[in-house]
Amino acid sequence: MRGPITSLLFERLVRPPHRFGLLSLPLLSFPARFAGPVLVDEDVQLALFVCYELHYRGFDGVDDRWEWNPSLLEVREILEARFEEGLARAVQYPPGSRPEQTRQALAELVAAAVDGPDLAGFLQRQADLEQFREFVAHRSIHHLREADPHTLAIPRLSGRPKAALVEIQADAYGGGRAERMRSELFRTTMRGLDMDDSYGAHLDRVPAITLAVSNAMSLFGLHRRHLGALLGHLAAVEMTSSALNHRYSLGLRRLGGDEAARRFYDEHVRADAAHEQIAAGDMCGGFATQYPSRAGDVLYGAACALTLDRLFAEHVMSHWRRGTSSLREAGAATRS
Repeated sequence: MRGPITSLLFERLVRPPHRFGLLSLPLLSFPARFAGPVLVDEDVQLALFVCYELHYRGFDGVDDRWEWNPSLLEVREILEARFEEGLARAVQYPPGSRPEQTRQALAELVAAAVDGPDLAGFLQRQADLEQFREFVAHRSIHHLREADPHTLAIPRLSGRPKAALVEIQADAYGGGRAERMRSELFRTTMRGLDMDDSYGAHLDRVPAITLAVSNAMSLFGLHRRHLGALLGHLAAVEMTSSALNHRYSLGLRRLGGDEAARRFYDEHVRADAAHEQIAAGDMCGGFATQYPSRAGDVLYGAACALTLDRLFAEHVMSHWRRGTSSLREAGAATRS
């Protein structure tokens, strides 16, 4: 629990599903509660993450019927509205472009995003083993869930964009081989670093910005109106992945990581170099051609991915420069 919202939410979720009106949640409807930066609000981001997780694997002791409970969806809608406002303040909606320019526009967005702290370079050349473990703990929130948020787009697509997304996601899921699934490869990396590799093991310690990175994927994935943004988000991930993961692999090798521990990163280097072209061209370019009015949504989703990654890197590097941990103390309360 990180504040009044998560405190009340957790208290409700361990009970059988029931109706609770918004009047019982005055903090949610009180605008001053959201006066601060929502992207780094510990209470809001954890509450959103918990609401979204009910659509993935859920929680032990929480009734699965909460997933579509109308009153919980009302709470989530309020939280999502604040989150979307926060994203809109942090990320300017890109100017309109013609569908045939989508691929080039994505490339220009990625090229412009190099400004910011070089977290990958630090991990490659300077990070100690404990810092690398911290980085892996942050990333476990997404990587143990891996491709699932982006996969939600598959039934909403048709034709060339759908085929492109299926091709990309098939690699993420190991091409039908469980041992090659990227989530399983990441577990091998975690075990190689003597870390707990169970699903959600590090949730209590990651900060709001780490949760916001994952929450953006779920926001885009669970709402059909954000389909273009979801595809742009994935394209940005694929277009930056190969170079970044190469540096992560080099850093882990420097710290003594063996081939098995590095395989997760090396697989991204190999596969995502090809995925970059598929994602930008066939998937996003094809979608923009089918839906010209939504081409801007694609670029917005990509810009959100790049901006959140920059904010995440700034958080981590600012702590490491001060000689402090970028993770939260387990079980720490958050002042509201």
